[in-house]
Amino acid sequence: MSDTAPPETRFKRVMLKISGEALMGDQGYGLHPPTVERIAREVKSVHDLGVEICMVIGGGNVFRGLAGSAQGMERTTADYMGMLATVMNALAVQSALEKLGVFTRVISAIRMDEVAEPYIRRRAVRHLEKKRVCIFAAGTGNPYFTTDTAATLRANEMACEAIFKGTKVDGVYDKDPLTNPDAKRFERVTYDEVLAQHLKVMDASAIALARDNNLPIIVFSLDEPGGFKGILAGNGTYTTVHG
Repeated sequence: MSDTAPPETRFKRVMLKISGEALMGDQGYGLHPPTVERIAREVKSVHDLGVEICMVIGGGNVFRGLAGSAQGMERTTADYMGMLATVMNALAVQSALEKLGVFTRVISAIRMDEVAEPYIRRRAVRHLEKKRVCIFAAGTGNPYFTTDTAATLRANEMACEAIFKGTKVDGVYDKDPLTNPDAKRFERVTYDEVLAQHLKVMDASAIALARDNNLPIIVFSLDEPGGFKGILAGNGTYTTVHG
């Protein structure tokens, strides 16, 4: 990794965490190819600045382990099914990025050598140094851990400077802004405040892991065209979760 960030941005290496639902578009399930392509273009615009990019994508648009468990499925099996859903999403985003000329590697925490590389930290770091986008799939490879926790874990292992959490709203609010017009957006909020107030940023394990390693989380709207690139440069509307 170079010693300095590209001149257009504050960061050299970042983690982008998005939900599987972000790939659905207006559909209720699955993948919406134009939406996948739009997100890939957002990633490319940042990659073109010279920023090294890691990604973790959820699987909720295909299968959510916790929901399956709630319906009577054995939790470990349900979580493994959720991990496989994240691999499908990672492959879709890889395909969209490579159509745009961005070299990409899908790196799976569960071995499936025909479709993805196994997770080897040093190899993943080398991919980033070669300006390849690394999409980390299959969570941590363990049941009972979310893709939020996986994103925080991999961000620390890859020495990312921040996690960018792309959502449907432009930051962290004290209540759901989609149903409460009087919801208040935070400019900055601490890890401990997120945990104490049960703010919906990431699950508690992910927040604690970020706090323990002083890794900032920047929450922004993935639906805002050019938002990812703008926020990397310090523009736009977002919330920073910090120590």
